[in-house]
Amino acid sequence: MIIRNARSSELEALAAVGLAAWRKGIAPLVPAHVAAKLSQTNPFVPFLKALGTNVLVAEIDGHPAGIGACERQDDEISDVWVDPAFEGRGAGSGLVTFLEARIQAAGFATVRIQVAAANARALGLYQHLGYREVWRKVALDAVLETELEKVGLEKPLTPPASGSVSASG
Repeated sequence: MIIRNARSSELEALAAVGLAAWRKGIAPLVPAHVAAKLSQTNPFVPFLKALGTNVLVAEIDGHPAGIGACERQDDEISDVWVDPAFEGRGAGSGLVTFLEARIQAAGFATVRIQVAAANARALGLYQHLGYREVWRKVALDAVLETELEKVGLEKPLTPPASGSVSASG
């Protein structure tokens, strides 16, 4: 598996990965008319256009298997989407690990992520990777036009080893 930055030439393929993952994990949680509308408009296209090469891609056997991002360039992983055809092959874990490294390099000591409480597979992955629940609430998701129970998770990032020298000296 390779984790790399997205290329503008693969926008459609990456949008298809995101939509396939969304259809499996989130679409069953929203009203059918909302799922149908989002499937037709594919919100991953404008998302990928806006973030460009800041999106990470997990590539397996030469195929994009998943995408991940920190949309606001802060301490929160906003997106991890793995094509169902590649689930269980390390794409999600690899994306989270690389995003954590970016967050730590930006100077943050903690990483945050949110997930739909009913998305048991994703929630289980984050808990397996050391994330702990810090809040749980039901709120209206404007894009999904429905109220969803969300879980907020956090993980402390391991500080650099004491005595190590930073690149700046």
